[in-house]
Amino acid sequence: MMRSIALGTAAVAALTGTAYAQETIDVTLGVLNDRSGTYADLSGEGSVIAARMAVEDFNAEEKGLNVEILSADHQNKPDVGSNIARQWYEQEGVDAILDVPTSSVALAVADISNQMGGVLLNSGAGSTELTQGQCAPTTIHWTYDTAALAKGTGQAITEAGADKWYFLTADYAFGHSLEENTMNVVEEAGGEVVGSVRHPFPATDFSSFLLQAQASGADVIGLANAGGDTVNAIKQASEFGITQSGQSLAALLMFISDVHALSPETAQGLQLTEAFYWDQNDETREWSSRFEERHNAKPTMVHAGVYSAAMHYLRAVEAVGSTNNEEVVAHMKANSFDDPLFGEGYVRADGRVIHDMYLFEVKAPADSEGEWDLYEQKAVIAGEEAFLPMIDECDFSSEG
Repeated sequence: MMRSIALGTAAVAALTGTAYAQETIDVTLGVLNDRSGTYADLSGEGSVIAARMAVEDFNAEEKGLNVEILSADHQNKPDVGSNIARQWYEQEGVDAILDVPTSSVALAVADISNQMGGVLLNSGAGSTELTQGQCAPTTIHWTYDTAALAKGTGQAITEAGADKWYFLTADYAFGHSLEENTMNVVEEAGGEVVGSVRHPFPATDFSSFLLQAQASGADVIGLANAGGDTVNAIKQASEFGITQSGQSLAALLMFISDVHALSPETAQGLQLTEAFYWDQNDETREWSSRFEERHNAKPTMVHAGVYSAAMHYLRAVEAVGSTNNEEVVAHMKANSFDDPLFGEGYVRADGRVIHDMYLFEVKAPADSEGEWDLYEQKAVIAGEEAFLPMIDECDFSSEG
């Protein structure tokens, strides 16, 4: 609902001398993510900075929007995330929650948001369940999902001839979804899955899991995990000489922050799928330069997604003239966007944001011209091809 306040300076009508109080729309956004653990680098404080940049670039104050941004650490725990979300909606007047990496937390927050009329603008989680089995009219899934990752990396590697796969999978909703989606893509491309093993989330010692993968005889070890788990698995695979023995690693979800942490020497040649890369064009470079000035690192696609989602939400609030979220979400779905970071896209009726995805390869050190010059673009995956089709039960087009 709209909460209006009177500005300190009245607008004076020139002819009548009557003072009118200008009205402003109060908007409260909550950035909920991992600020201290496995996913802190890919989301964390960078997502808060991205949200602030969206408010500033939108010129919210000049357009009559008084925007407050809250932030909190969900610690990758669904109960913690749910409690924060409920408190934000009930006590802090939060209108929309952004980011929320860790799919188990995101699904819990999506449920709370649906119950309480808030909007989840998810950029950090990957599970397709957010717009498939556990979809909700108040959930918008912005940046990527496990189906798009599988369509990019899984299909490219299988079609290149490495067709025997073994999965090393994080044992929670995201890892399960990524393994399932990639398995389907591999088999559709003529490949074979010879086995899998699941590891605790988060994990530090991957030795036993990697040795099982090595013994499987697979061409490819698919890492169905993310963040620090992926980085540690790749480091330990290198230490064990796994990649030197003829097997390759497929990082099914990897961020530029992970590649930077590994170094190009270790990560070179890895193929990965992302929705955004800072060096794609003049607009991404300009925005990323401003982000880096505040955060001392280039943005991940999660940070870019938080910015883009916040911008589209604020455009809808301005157009609707309130934070009535039923009307705001309807406007977001009815109006496409041409985004400086994601290009052209739209919010589908089920809340899945459709935009292009990209297949990248990590450059060899000799080909890199700077600390963050890490990717070479190999392919564009059209949004309609990257994401799963909408299912009937998640078609909310008749609502709102």
